[in-house]
Amino acid sequence: MQFFPPDQYQQHCQQLFEKYKNQILNLTPYAIVEHIGSSAIPNAVSKGDLDIYIEIPQKYFLETIDNLKKLNFKEKLDTLRTNELCMLESLDNDVALQIVTSGSVFRFFLIFRDRLKESPDLVEQYNALKRSCTGIPQDRYRELKAEFIQRVLKMNNDIK
Repeated sequence: MQFFPPDQYQQHCQQLFEKYKNQILNLTPYAIVEHIGSSAIPNAVSKGDLDIYIEIPQKYFLETIDNLKKLNFKEKLDTLRTNELCMLESLDNDVALQIVTSGSVFRFFLIFRDRLKESPDLVEQYNALKRSCTGIPQDRYRELKAEFIQRVLKMNNDIK
């Protein structure tokens, strides 16, 4: 697994996010569309991928999934899937859509992003974790990353 410094991927991901955001809102005007993941966090190292959070009312969940597949996305099968969360992955590039229902526990994607944006120290810890995972199996990387995310989510909001 290879990680890139922010100056090598973040601008591209931001441009890609703006492109997809417009396309998503054209198909799902009731959605809240947010840039999440490392590419949304200043100074974060990353694999260079783009994650997009799409929050929609529960009644539009299945319709939204079907609509977004028209943008050349498919449902990712090897990840958590519930009636409040569905991940789609692009068939064209390294982009993932996290479709989340309003009010669900999966708003943690936004909470995690915001906590790191508020804390350069947490970003450095996150970067150190990622760098330490270079060359290890992806499953182990996911475990370590999940532990870090859980720790950050349990923190109080008074971090800086």
